[in-house]
Amino acid sequence: MSTELVPALEWTDLDKKAVDVVRALAMDAVEKAGSGHPGTAMSLAPAAYLLFQRVMRHDPTDPNWLGRDRFVLSCGHSSLTLYIQLYLSGYGLTLDDLKRLRQWDSLTPGHPEHGHTAGVETTTGPLGQGIANAVGMAMAARRERGLFDPEAEPGTSPFDHNIWCFVSDGDIEEGISHEASSLAGHQKLGNLVVVYDDNHISIEDDTQIALSEDVVKRYEAYGWHTQSVDWTASGEYVEDVQALYDALQAARAETDRPSFIRLRTIIGYPAPNKQNTGKIHGSALGEAEVAATKEVLGMDPAKSFDVPAEVLEHARGVAQRGRAEHAEWEKTYAEWRLANAERAAELDRISRRELPAGWATALPSFEKGASVATRKASGEVLNALAPVLPELWGGSADLAESNLTTMKGEPSFIPEEFQTKDFKGNRYGRTLHFGIREHAMGAILNGIALHGGTRPYGGTFLVFSDYMRPAVRLAALMKLPVTYVWTHDSIGLGEDGPTHQPIEHLWALRAIPGLDVVRPADANETAYAWKAVLEHTDRPAALALTRQNLPVVEGTSAEGVARGGYVLREASDGQPRVILIATGSEVEIALNGQELLEAQGIPTRVVSMPCVEWFNGQDSAYRQTVLPSSIRARVAVEAGIALGWHEYVGECGEVVSLEHFGASAPYKTLYEQFGLTAERVAAAAKASLAKLGQDKGETTGN
Repeated sequence: MSTELVPALEWTDLDKKAVDVVRALAMDAVEKAGSGHPGTAMSLAPAAYLLFQRVMRHDPTDPNWLGRDRFVLSCGHSSLTLYIQLYLSGYGLTLDDLKRLRQWDSLTPGHPEHGHTAGVETTTGPLGQGIANAVGMAMAARRERGLFDPEAEPGTSPFDHNIWCFVSDGDIEEGISHEASSLAGHQKLGNLVVVYDDNHISIEDDTQIALSEDVVKRYEAYGWHTQSVDWTASGEYVEDVQALYDALQAARAETDRPSFIRLRTIIGYPAPNKQNTGKIHGSALGEAEVAATKEVLGMDPAKSFDVPAEVLEHARGVAQRGRAEHAEWEKTYAEWRLANAERAAELDRISRRELPAGWATALPSFEKGASVATRKASGEVLNALAPVLPELWGGSADLAESNLTTMKGEPSFIPEEFQTKDFKGNRYGRTLHFGIREHAMGAILNGIALHGGTRPYGGTFLVFSDYMRPAVRLAALMKLPVTYVWTHDSIGLGEDGPTHQPIEHLWALRAIPGLDVVRPADANETAYAWKAVLEHTDRPAALALTRQNLPVVEGTSAEGVARGGYVLREASDGQPRVILIATGSEVEIALNGQELLEAQGIPTRVVSMPCVEWFNGQDSAYRQTVLPSSIRARVAVEAGIALGWHEYVGECGEVVSLEHFGASAPYKTLYEQFGLTAERVAAAAKASLAKLGQDKGETTGN
């Protein structure tokens, strides 16, 4: 635990006035917008102002400062809690921006959006995602320190910083918070501090209708350091800022466990009629209540968006503190760079999201004719990349032996006392163990990517991507380079049966804008897919990989995979009458179908389409070379629903698909019984030709 003396809190009348200005701005912004969430922004005004003005290490003049603390507003509906502090601190938001809350093209959308507004560390709104992001950031900070400055004494490294997170009742109720908080306690993330706004109100008014657990004891059970600050304890509402400040400082001093502070507030304080009601949670107060509240605060009810010059000048003074802290940090950072030239160069490269020269030569290649599951090929890719891409790290949701996500010889990321016989490790390790927590894993991966300094991946079965979907969607929204290793990608997993066999998942995931869904046909396509995924730095990607072995086929192409679709095998005469399009394990079926068709005199082209998103991103000239519009007889084959394939086969095409759930049986039996066979593909091709009047009959005599 740190032995630093806690600095004394100076809390002047000007600070109190600034807090009241925050409350008024929250009311005015929602009133002008006609919608929004004023109540929490009003009651959290002292806490947010205290954190930004006195506690958190940040520099408003450099929002991307490497050594900054991170702040996550998990209760993103209370976006004004953050926006007003960004305005007061000098991050570039103006009073006009606050006036344009929730309006078209404003810097103050309804929920904070990363990459849109300076000072917003993550996109929040779906409750519980933010706290899981914060856990990921805390894990990333520790991994980053382990990569670049592991020998430094605690508290002395330029990579030491804290993650601060505000959460609401809604956040702690969502199941994802249970998963993420449990893992954070197990990981002993002493750089994470969560402040829980315990105001007893949600949209359905008093939370007693649905919540009665002791949340503090819950966090104690997780292994967190817990404190309570109750502003209602005296029977009257007294905002004891000193008590909260002391708790925040004690939390920062606790470096062996994450910290949880329960802050008992009254939502919407001091609105005389609507405080402590559900009405103030998610709607404007109304002109009369705003005026009455301003009178309570000693303000002129006739004035709107009124920020006295002395208040703004006082609050903007935090930039001077931030710049001073930044300058002190720069000295330590410069000394580190001087003493660690190679590590500094590596940090610069990784910070730019650049790959090292020649890195792709480490990728494995697989012998034609071999039989390899694509999940196994992916595991070999990870083993090969481990020495050349130190930023790449990840693991699985308790499925490492199935997902093959563990880099051989790499230590686990775990407090030393929790390492096991099979998984040795330390606090700075590389292999992540999420436990059976897919919901949290998705959001933690986002937090790791948002923090910077490393690049994460996470694995589970494809069917359980359902548990991760909200976080995957947010990764796509934020354009984060997160990689999902989703194995057991079809009925090909066999005996586990329909509960584990994904049917609708591939097209459901392809429906997410900005997510690349990659289903390689064999081991070499898997290596090429990893290459293409890692070369993209502005979006997430999902690798859908097989449990069953697949033949390593002739003709696969790294360039073709990177383009999303390519001619894997051309028609015998170079002039195809029909095109077969397939992904993953069904490419083998398409190739066998081609042989049947060619034997019947039907020239047939096979197109491997590992990623429709990448293919759609190519220019029309390339797409025409692969799928010429003149060739209208087409068949798509994939062990899942047909849904999106109709776009590629057209009105005369056919889709060999699976429009129902699977069954428990050996996978070859399932493919045969469900008609995912070369014979069915050949029949579908002839059906497509028939629609075009191109199916020739045979002379049979009279």
